[in-house]
Amino acid sequence: MLTKIVLDNFKSFKNKTVVDLTKTNYTILPQNVADNGVLKGCIFVGANASGKSTIILAVKLLLDLLFSERNINSGMFLCMFGDTNKYSLSYEFLIENKTISYSFEVDVSKKMISESLYIDNELLLQRMGLSAKSYIADSNGVNYDEEDVGKDSLFLRTLYFNTKFASNSTLGSWMDYLKKSFYVNMFKGEIVSYGKRDMTIATYLDNGGCEVINNFFDEYNFEQKVEFVHSTSGGKISFVAGEDEDVKTVFFKRKGIEVPIPFFEESLGNQNLLRILPVFLSAINNGGMLLIDEFSSGFHNELESLLVRYFMEKANHAQMLFVSHSTNLLSNSILRPDQEYSVEFQDQNGSTVKRFSSEQPRSAQNIEKMYVSGVFGGLPEYKEVVDET
Repeated sequence: MLTKIVLDNFKSFKNKTVVDLTKTNYTILPQNVADNGVLKGCIFVGANASGKSTIILAVKLLLDLLFSERNINSGMFLCMFGDTNKYSLSYEFLIENKTISYSFEVDVSKKMISESLYIDNELLLQRMGLSAKSYIADSNGVNYDEEDVGKDSLFLRTLYFNTKFASNSTLGSWMDYLKKSFYVNMFKGEIVSYGKRDMTIATYLDNGGCEVINNFFDEYNFEQKVEFVHSTSGGKISFVAGEDEDVKTVFFKRKGIEVPIPFFEESLGNQNLLRILPVFLSAINNGGMLLIDEFSSGFHNELESLLVRYFMEKANHAQMLFVSHSTNLLSNSILRPDQEYSVEFQDQNGSTVKRFSSEQPRSAQNIEKMYVSGVFGGLPEYKEVVDET
């Protein structure tokens, strides 16, 4: 599981910034928040354009570069008001009770990438520019080195696809964990599955997902069901998906309403809920990271609260990192202060992160009110400009 992210001169983060995802000694919600000392979920709050999504992007970028055949656009991620032409990202994971540390740095002016990989401080990979050396054997017991590494791609990716880390079970488990991850942008309706699983609504529902989702709806009294069928009817209305009987479409059936409601006629909230539930439930059951940007898009506060509580209670070896503007989630009954982070943009200093637990709030205090009053920073200050002339 992910224990730490370090951003340096990356996008809006001009200065080196550490995001720590290990649990502290808080006793609030002791049963649900962590797995082996690593937080199962955290929320990033702050004003618009403060840099919240950039933290999610930093994790997404690693997944993209490893599994989505994405090359590094060297200038795209450089802090535009930084002091150097280099940016770097570092990550720490706890896998099989071992600490995996991976980092890469991009020198934009020289178009050169540096990489390093350690397990418990033992160097396993080092790359400088086009030359790279590994201490990881392939299936034939030979260390995989390369003197002409692709200048726009990670050597870690090359190493994984050529060796599958057959000689190192910890690295293999790490890659398996990463491949189970998902990225979701609720506002854009974008979902990325890094294990190449088809998690679209249609595929999920056609493979037993209707029953799973309807059980979830029943458990929490949603008073609605979903069906994926070629044709349906209710009241005086009938729907047919098309001439081909193999073509199906999604309908909602609400309690007290005879007429089924086509997916495209449903509310934004219900559409987004159905889009996210396949990856949400998959992460809970199978592990990996669930990265969610704009979590509050179309959801009522109570629905957000339910989803966060459900994940914290049910998730097994999984993490949910999300951005939201819903301050009601800043509650000791939902998340702990060490799971809550404010992000603030401070002019030429760029974005900064403050962990709520750094202020040592007590369990009896109202965290939401403390945030709104400015205790944790990351609060927009919109004031009417008064002309005194």
